[in-house]
Amino acid sequence: MKLEEMKQLQPELVDRFTHILENGHLSHAYLFTGSFASFEMALFLAQSQFCEDLQGVWPCGKCRSCRLIADEEFSDVKIVRPVNQVIKTERIRALVQDFSQSGFEGSRQVFIVQDADKMHTNAANSLLKVMEEPQSEIYLFLLTTDENLILPTIKSRAQQVHFPKNQVYLTELLEKEGLVKSQARLVARFSFSLEEAELQKKNASFFELAKVCEQFIDRCQSSHNRAYLEVTRLVSLADDKEKQSQAFRLMELALEEQLRLSRAQQLLEKLSLARKMWRANVPFQNALEYMVLSLES
Repeated sequence: MKLEEMKQLQPELVDRFTHILENGHLSHAYLFTGSFASFEMALFLAQSQFCEDLQGVWPCGKCRSCRLIADEEFSDVKIVRPVNQVIKTERIRALVQDFSQSGFEGSRQVFIVQDADKMHTNAANSLLKVMEEPQSEIYLFLLTTDENLILPTIKSRAQQVHFPKNQVYLTELLEKEGLVKSQARLVARFSFSLEEAELQKKNASFFELAKVCEQFIDRCQSSHNRAYLEVTRLVSLADDKEKQSQAFRLMELALEEQLRLSRAQQLLEKLSLARKMWRANVPFQNALEYMVLSLES
């Protein structure tokens, strides 16, 4: 991603960090909430610390350091991601050990932790001492979609920056990339990040699932018997946890379009209960069937 694109995605945050960099006030620890270009911003800020040809305060994107950082191959910029939905304590302890060592390219080091909410509690606690006693040349960026999943002790020691979704820009971008207006709007509403939007726009099964979810919601509001029969079709498409999670999100979006109707508000509450049951390991089909049956009471 180029800086000009970032300015379109997050204009206010680009201005904010321009001011921070100009005044040399980059904090040692940040918590980036929301996923809309937060990782890209973290990379830009990392590049700004090592770029060999700064354009004002922002990286050129072309020098050796910038290219290596973009390719995630720069020795003094380390990126941590979950493995099997968890960031283990050992991985964070190894990171903390790196904090105590000088960088290979210079004295500065940057650490980016994606999905920081996936850190094991002990892993998060391992970061606290470093955050309490920051070294002058170390910068830590913690990224999460939900700040409520981050330990309060971590949150209190980091500068929090929210990355709101620019839905209008994303919709326009998806249309330019070939989606029809209705598809672009759906993907833009559904996606929490640019990466997710890029993934779904090419996914025919996603649009098929969206269509069936919308039909299921319509049936729930018009014919409970037909809705009950529709469950089987929906279950056949959402045959794993990821797709089932998508289905709940798509049904929620379908209802949000109708919230002016009291019936839709009631159904949204039933959907929320079904999702809680599913998260508590009730089978997807059973949760949906319970939802339909509860509409009759």
